[in-house]
Amino acid sequence: MNRITRPIIVTLCVIAILATAPAAFADARGSFTKTLTVSGAPEVDVTTGSGNITVNTGNASTVSVRATITANDRWFSSDSISAEEKVKRIEQNPPVEQNGNIITIGKITDRDLRNNVSITYDITLPAASKLRAQTGSGDQFISGVNGTVKLSTGSGNVTAKQIGDETRISTGSGEIRVDNVKGRVYASAGSGNVQAHGIAGGFYGETGSGDISYEQTAPGSVTAKTGSGNIRLRNVIGGVEAHTGSGDIEADGDVKSDWQAGSGSGNINLRLPKDAAFNLDARSSSGSVTVDHPVTTQGAMKRNRIQGKVGAGGMLVSLESGSGDIHIK
Repeated sequence: MNRITRPIIVTLCVIAILATAPAAFADARGSFTKTLTVSGAPEVDVTTGSGNITVNTGNASTVSVRATITANDRWFSSDSISAEEKVKRIEQNPPVEQNGNIITIGKITDRDLRNNVSITYDITLPAASKLRAQTGSGDQFISGVNGTVKLSTGSGNVTAKQIGDETRISTGSGEIRVDNVKGRVYASAGSGNVQAHGIAGGFYGETGSGDISYEQTAPGSVTAKTGSGNIRLRNVIGGVEAHTGSGDIEADGDVKSDWQAGSGSGNINLRLPKDAAFNLDARSSSGSVTVDHPVTTQGAMKRNRIQGKVGAGGMLVSLESGSGDIHIK
């Protein structure tokens, strides 16, 4: 075989392999539905390795589960079961368990059935339910649950709306959006924005790289931390702790407890009531500090440092920026 012929044969073999690849990697698809009867306030736990989770509320006496299954065969895989067989077995024995008012969805103990399988869940449950939902990689959308809610995903976006109790959300990489929650909110993102609006209670939010936006409708302490992003806090009635490595901080509300805000390289702007009364310590390494309220100073007032009392004094407002301006309106 000459040197020219060999590459041609190799190329033809590669083309032949690629031509059959779609069949080798063809997905197997399936689905199942299951309806369970419950009473009172069921506790529902949903888990999926890769797939989305959607939860809405409906009938007060049933939990309805609709699932879409996708499995695939992969070259060099150690799977002993074909994709079609995996789908068939899951359809015949759906991973839905009930023990009284405790519902477990998505628990698959057979490792062979979990490999290269994605299950997306669409669930309707009573509004009084408590919910825990977890996905390795996928989005989550939750609406209308009145009990406590705990949501987590390795990589995906999470949205929670109209929640009636404490809400905890975490994502490794993705956006978090929370709207209209009657309770404290905990939100943590490895990389992504965190938005929490219409929150009747306190808030703890952090993200490695992203913005944090928060609006409060009932009193509670607020903590917001981001490695690189802006922080915007609205209508805060309570304490504030806000820190960003490189971004601006904007906040308004009523100083009912101490406020602390710090930015490595960004501006800090506060908007407070005209009759606000608090103790102030504001400093910037290479920026200006201005206060639109009357201040009784302690010591000399400097361009980049103001200490003193606003009004009759009260709770401490402590502000610091490495290279940014500070302005209190």
